[in-house]
Amino acid sequence: VQNKVVALYFAAGRCASSRDFAPLLCRFYAELVAEARTPAPFEVVFVSADGSEQEMLDFTRELHGAWLALPFDDPLRHELRTRYHISVIPRLVVVKPSGEVITDKGRKQVRERGLACFQNWVEAANIFQNFS
Repeated sequence: VQNKVVALYFAAGRCASSRDFAPLLCRFYAELVAEARTPAPFEVVFVSADGSEQEMLDFTRELHGAWLALPFDDPLRHELRTRYHISVIPRLVVVKPSGEVITDKGRKQVRERGLACFQNWVEAANIFQNFS
């Protein structure tokens, strides 16, 4: 995920708010990356807070976009939750390629501003690309 804005999506399938936000994030991602003529420098990484690997797999199959996911048994899941102070889910923490936080209010921004928030993230990350 070098030279990309990364959105860390902390969520769980058992969480109604996570299930509610996932389709919106899917559309956001699809418009920026999957369906775009020139894919934006953006990646979503799902960081599961599910209780089991099966719950995680069910959630990813049912509601997730074509984005990355940390394996359930990867210790980085816990490390990221600690590093970014995740105490409630869902959370969408948007970071620079260095891991520095651009915003921990990504979910709210996507809901309220849609694709318009992405340009702010790119500018904050100092990643430049022509998106026309």
